[in-house]
Order: sequence, then C-alpha cells, then structure tokens
Amino acid sequence: MAAIVKPFWIRKTLDQLDQEEWESLCDGCGLCCLQKLEDEEDNSVYYTRIACKLLDMKTCQCSDYANRRDSVPDCIQLSPGKAEEFKWLPPTCGYRLVSERKDLPLWHHLVCGDPEAVHHERISQSGRMLAEGSVPEDDWEDHLIFRAG
Repeated sequence: MAAIVKPFWIRKTLDQLDQEEWESLCDGCGLCCLQKLEDEEDNSVYYTRIACKLLDMKTCQCSDYANRRDSVPDCIQLSPGKAEEFKWLPPTCGYRLVSERKDLPLWHHLVCGDPEAVHHERISQSGRMLAEGSVPEDDWEDHLIFRAG
C-alpha cells in the first residue's frame, strides 16, 4: 500500500517552502494589488475595487512583476518571515491560509489544476475593477468592496 503524501502547503511551513512553491501559492486573484484604505481608529483595512496602476484588470496579474517596486515603491513584497503581518490579506489568500495552517480552497489552482477557476468562481475582481487614475483618491471610499480581517 502506497503512503499518502500530503500536499506541500499542508506538510511544510512557509519558511520551508522553496521559491517555486512560494510563488505557486498565489492564486492570481489580484486582490492584494487593489488600493486599500486603513481606518485610523481601529487599524481595519478596507479593500477598494481600484486597481494598482500595474495590475492587468482582466488577468489580475502584475504587468511588471519583476520591476514593480521601481514604479510602485510602496508595493508590499510578501515573504515567509513576515507571515504575522498577513492579516491584511483577503481571507481566501493562499499565503494567509498557509500561514494560518489552513488548507487551500477547492478553486485554488494547486487543488483543482485550473488557474482560471479563481475568476470563474468570482474570487478575483477581474472585469470589475477601476483603473487607479480614473478615481480621485478622495472618492476611494465610495468603492469599498470588503474589510480584511
């Protein structure tokens, strides 16, 4: 009888992942690349439907991932050593789920094999985002979609 091997995201911690495994946790939803507002009173983070200028609003992929920090200096680079800071990520995020020792959802491409499932299940905001320059920053509150946490 063959041993059942659990998937890497179950049997490894974030610190044990190699670069390929780490990158593969991204489900391609693009939610982390939406503009966010922070409530100064309770530090809650609210997501808007306004996309970073580098986010492709259909594919939800960064148009210049390798050089993104050159164009967007405050782009947050996720790393395993900062998992305690992942609370601002959406509750569906693979990085956040693995950091919380939870399994990935059935629609995640590592589970179902379909990288488009995140869009078919409407987890991503593909086709429902607004370009960063199209909305004055003072009006971002009018475009909130959910609160992280």
